[in-house]
Amino acid sequence: MSGQEWVIEAHGCDPSALADGDRLRALFTRLIEALDLHPVSEPVWHQFPRTGGLTGLCLLAESHLACHTFPEYRSLCLNLFCCRPRPEWDFAGCLEQGFAATSVRVRRIERPYQNELENCELPELRSPDPVSVV
Repeated sequence: MSGQEWVIEAHGCDPSALADGDRLRALFTRLIEALDLHPVSEPVWHQFPRTGGLTGLCLLAESHLACHTFPEYRSLCLNLFCCRPRPEWDFAGCLEQGFAATSVRVRRIERPYQNELENCELPELRSPDPVSVV
């Protein structure tokens, strides 16, 4: 079993797109469908009144999808963590098209898991002796 995490930073975005809740919800829907992810509930969103930036979080059976937008800095940050391998996806193309990003940095981090039982010695696991009734 291995985990994968993507950290995506998009810059030079259209500020009005970054404050558009419908556009960000559509981005989550597109990612969830394209990567065959499984939400455990509806995404939660918060819009900041002064800047219009949005923060979104979707809990997944695989882990989580999070988004933060900063219209005042023309930037968007995405974080996707999955506990099972996922196919490559064109994050850059999607953010360039949907948010007019002029620069997108995608970092994919492999998060390997090690079986905790491989490196330790445990007494043999067995069922307890049956109880005798006298």
